[in-house]
Amino acid sequence: MTTDTIISVKGLQKHFDDGKLKALQGVDADIRRGEVVVVIGPSGSGKSTFLRCLNLLETPSAGTVSVEGVDITDPKVNINRHREKMGMVFQHFNLFPHMTILRNMTLAPMKLLKKSKAEAEQKAMELLKRVGLAERANAYPSQLSGGQTQRIAIVRALCMEPQVMLFDEPTSALDPEMVGEVLDVMKQLAHEGMTMVVVTHEMGFAREVADRVLFMDEGKIVEEGTPQQIFENPQHPRTQDFLAKVLV
Repeated sequence: MTTDTIISVKGLQKHFDDGKLKALQGVDADIRRGEVVVVIGPSGSGKSTFLRCLNLLETPSAGTVSVEGVDITDPKVNINRHREKMGMVFQHFNLFPHMTILRNMTLAPMKLLKKSKAEAEQKAMELLKRVGLAERANAYPSQLSGGQTQRIAIVRALCMEPQVMLFDEPTSALDPEMVGEVLDVMKQLAHEGMTMVVVTHEMGFAREVADRVLFMDEGKIVEEGTPQQIFENPQHPRTQDFLAKVLV
């Protein structure tokens, strides 16, 4: 892991409902290249909003988000160009139901990266092989299990050759027995040095894979540190209280 900052967040605020709901209240964070940052905290603490602000799926109310030194909150910036550098995987898989898995995976690389069909399909098949789903290339999303579909969603994002992967609770919509197969793919990515920001309730994953854990509450980062620091010796009373409830 390098000390090279790829994403820098300063004074990030996000308000909804004409300012009545303050989802983020002045968040500062730096994500370094090759780092796995896991964001934990209670529901409604602003975790997903923070993640969605990193590629401007949510427009910040105040503050800045810089990617490789470029302030992407500047209206003059081509945000779509920067989004191409960030793969995003949601709770729900967002695959096109009327397209085969292979077509789902090759559509964006052909359209946005201007790859040839052969080139895009070769890359897609390599990635499908990597997650053990090459034989499902011509299936449709409805023919797959939830765990298979989420693995497809991850490798579809990888087809765009992103520099950063953002995961918004990628296992929360899955049956418990399918969670492991998705986390295994994410662990593999982490070991290969992919920069990742992961919002999750999977504390075992956070403990095993994260370089750094951010604990959020009421729209702020209350505490951050290594998994060892956060899980074994949390300093803030709110972190202590949260972990006492989830690490039963």
